[in-house]
Amino acid sequence: MTVVRALARPLLSVIFVVQGANAIRNPEPLVPKAQPVTDRMVPMVKRVAPPQVSDRLPDTTANLVRLNGAVHVLGGLALATGKGRRLGASLLAASLVPTTLAGHPFWLEKDKTVRNQQRINFMKNLGLMGGLLLAAVDTEGKPGVAWRATHGAKAAKRETKRGAKAAKREAKLLAREAKQAAKLAKAELPFG
Repeated sequence: MTVVRALARPLLSVIFVVQGANAIRNPEPLVPKAQPVTDRMVPMVKRVAPPQVSDRLPDTTANLVRLNGAVHVLGGLALATGKGRRLGASLLAASLVPTTLAGHPFWLEKDKTVRNQQRINFMKNLGLMGGLLLAAVDTEGKPGVAWRATHGAKAAKRETKRGAKAAKREAKLLAREAKQAAKLAKAELPFG
């Protein structure tokens, strides 16, 4: 791991770990802002998610805020430590969508100063999401699964063609040798 990655991952994850822990311990201050988003998202998730998932969704907004906080803590720790970093970054990016919509709806604000502050925080969260998406696809310079699959298939195709050409060459050579052997055998036959 490079020095940049060793520094960047914990720096990117610290806000999620701290704020996630706060949300788990004390969700009540976040409930009023989260309520409009959870009221819209929970029914949609229950419609599209399999029953194993939808039946386990928390009933109250406070518990949904705690669940989101737990995702932030676990995803942040995974990203910071490097253990499950790509999955952690993906979870954080996904959970940042409802968090940003609930926490910074600048379009609803009437006061110009408050609207500008909410817009700045909204865009800051978009910047965090960009960093998380980069972290989610970072393979540390090693080829990813998609690259390996594509190049593995190309290499297999190339080797198959080489094998087919070699087999064809070998077959021609054997046919030529068989023809020469047949001529020699015919020449050695006594006339009778």
